[in-house]
Amino acid sequence: MTRKTPVIESANLQADNLPSINAAEHSKKNAALYVVATPIGNLEDITSRALVILQQVDLIAAEDTRHSRRLLEHFQIKNRLVSLHDHNEGARAEQVIDLLAKGESVALISDAGTPLISDPGYSLVAKVREAGYQVLPIPGVSALIAALSVAGLPTDRFFFAGFLPAKAQARTQALEGLAHQEGTLIFYESPHRLLVSLQAMISVLGGARQACIAREITKHFETFLTASLDELLEQVTNDPNQQKGEFVLLIEGFSGQQPKEAWQEACRWMQELKDVMPPSKASALVARMTGVKKKDLYQWVLEASE
Repeated sequence: MTRKTPVIESANLQADNLPSINAAEHSKKNAALYVVATPIGNLEDITSRALVILQQVDLIAAEDTRHSRRLLEHFQIKNRLVSLHDHNEGARAEQVIDLLAKGESVALISDAGTPLISDPGYSLVAKVREAGYQVLPIPGVSALIAALSVAGLPTDRFFFAGFLPAKAQARTQALEGLAHQEGTLIFYESPHRLLVSLQAMISVLGGARQACIAREITKHFETFLTASLDELLEQVTNDPNQQKGEFVLLIEGFSGQQPKEAWQEACRWMQELKDVMPPSKASALVARMTGVKKKDLYQWVLEASE
């Protein structure tokens, strides 16, 4: 998750204290692209294995070399560093594959968290795998999993939607497509769009849904607010401090119960259409118009016909 550079907190781990890397893991005969998770704020969250990999690979590809160089310098890691972002990923993929062909290994890191999660790297990973080389995860911090673990919302199923579109119409359409998703919905959001996103969520999903705003996870101003969407919008609107930082928004999924007004409107339309077109077509049309599930409308027609 990255939209602004996260705060770098202090940590006690140092490169001098690291274990030596397993020879089999970094053999010239086993060249690999390592996808390495890095902290989203507090450097204590980095793993020993991540530090070893970053120290021992032949090249590190980073989303922002200036930011990542601070991370490496903190742990006294001196290694080759190149940028990899949306505008040069194709060219970098060719460079990485050339290195792998020579038996060398490469680490991929983002500004914070697990690479590829709303960050560059998908194209690189796909091309490296297509070329027949290993792509290995070095797991660690992920903002969405950290937020989900403490939000108090269902964790058995969840849907990660990343960042909502910036334009209002596209944002509304994206939320409409998720309105009947039964798992917990998870979004990333930037501070300047937090309020408009909450307003759109209330408009499309309803203000009664329980939700959590996870702000500045693992950083100095870490905050978790849990309430209904209506209540959260009021809290955040009245407290400008809660509009600063990086956010993970979590919203309870669709409960299976149709909002009363939408269901009543859908039933009125079905009553008018059921005698002029087949039930399946009427159900599909009214579902698109009202947001009510097609299968529920079709069942309504069957029951009304008995």
